[in-house]
Amino acid sequence: MSNNQAWDDEYEVVVVGSGAAALAGAYSSARRGLKTLLVEKTNLLGGASAYSGASCWLPGTQVQQRADVEDSSESAKAYLKAVMGDHEVERREAFVDTAPELVEFFESDPAIEFYWTAFPDYFNAHESKPLGRSMMPVDLPREEIGELADLVRPLVEYDRYNQPHPEGPLTAGQALIGRLLLALTNTGNGTIQLETELVDVVTEDGRVTGAIVKNAEGTRRIRATEGVILGAGGFEANQDLRTVNGTPGSSGWTMAPAGANIGTAIRAGQKAGGAVEQLHQAWWCPGAAQPKGNAAFALGFRGGVWLDANGKRFANECLPYDQMGRVLAAAPERIPSWFIFDSRFGGQMPGIMRPFNTSPQEHLDAGTWVKADTLEELAAATGLPSDALQASIERFNGFTVTGVDEDFHRGENPYDQFFADPEYGPGPTLIPVDQAPFYAARMVLSDLGTKGGLRTDVDARVLREDGTAIEGLYAVGNTSASFSGGFYPGPGTPLGSGMVFAYRAAQTLKAPAQAQSV
Repeated sequence: MSNNQAWDDEYEVVVVGSGAAALAGAYSSARRGLKTLLVEKTNLLGGASAYSGASCWLPGTQVQQRADVEDSSESAKAYLKAVMGDHEVERREAFVDTAPELVEFFESDPAIEFYWTAFPDYFNAHESKPLGRSMMPVDLPREEIGELADLVRPLVEYDRYNQPHPEGPLTAGQALIGRLLLALTNTGNGTIQLETELVDVVTEDGRVTGAIVKNAEGTRRIRATEGVILGAGGFEANQDLRTVNGTPGSSGWTMAPAGANIGTAIRAGQKAGGAVEQLHQAWWCPGAAQPKGNAAFALGFRGGVWLDANGKRFANECLPYDQMGRVLAAAPERIPSWFIFDSRFGGQMPGIMRPFNTSPQEHLDAGTWVKADTLEELAAATGLPSDALQASIERFNGFTVTGVDEDFHRGENPYDQFFADPEYGPGPTLIPVDQAPFYAARMVLSDLGTKGGLRTDVDARVLREDGTAIEGLYAVGNTSASFSGGFYPGPGTPLGSGMVFAYRAAQTLKAPAQAQSV
């Protein structure tokens, strides 16, 4: 929107959204002495970042050094080149080069602390790390954050099911959001307004000069003298946009929080002249169908087999979740599909589901799982061809004897083995499906968010179609098109890259002379 109406308020920086990328941008700006306003559409801070496990893929940092983990920026660049080829070389190298600086900057603040955690890189490629490059935030005691803890969105298990959050420290995604929030608050330069929605950005002579927001008090024009940072997530919860953009999956199956991530910030950036790209892409994951019609993020399978509508295996079930999601999206007969397992796991799916609230009996009652005494009966209950189902199980069980999956090479890379149970047979990822009763869980295609959005440069400046930057406008996190394109290099790539580019955006803003050195 372009006009010359009066302003209702003025800040140096306006940040839209409150996930890890948005908070990183707000904190980095405020710590430099810039008067910063952060607006969040919902009544809680954190967005989908608060739901996450909070792994942050940040290569070559002091966190790895403290843990005596061998890593370097050059190694990470070689790995990304092996995985991505020539895709987005400039932005991906800016990400890698800045990751150590970001972590040093964050950890120089007493409110922010990380620790290294083992989690393999997602591609078994040159310079991949079997134990990974990821870090997580240290748990945050509630006494340290005080009443601010009440502003942080609960973990997905509690938020989606409207259950009270347990006492104790903030962990995982809550800890990441809580630490960034505490750091922002401690600068004294940050203002937060909840239940305040972006309407549009204001442009004057080709430059973004502010934002129009609305809440219960009405619509206001907020001037941003240095810049507007859009970090309000993607559009995964907007089925109309998914359909228009050809984004596989469903808004009903995504992991987005209710009422968030419908593409408002992306559309505002487009109206200001910003180009978009990769709108068909997402951070994919398998989804375990839930009785309410939504899905749970599923990963870490250590047993069982996955069958399509024809009763046939179609992938290594231990693939990293984004890669398995892409396999699901590649063929219509795989959505929905069925994950088959047996009773050796005590009636529990041999994998990880988030949220994990739904019991096996609730699944069975709803029909999202079925149970049968024989494979023939299981085929009838699922509607899968009986001969094909039995043949697929028989062939897979043969691989569990030899320890070699001749069809899809399950168990042959570090990621497969990370979740494996070493007590089982010659191949710990190859556990037979042979103990009645048998189970089948209905599986769909879920996502952790879309990854297509506004086109940006190495400093997160929004670009026009001709490649020129829109002065005063930045996009970070899933509001921007990811540098990783159709790849998901390692655990925490969305969080790590989102925070890095938000930090880079803040460094381009003019700071007062008395601001803290960075």
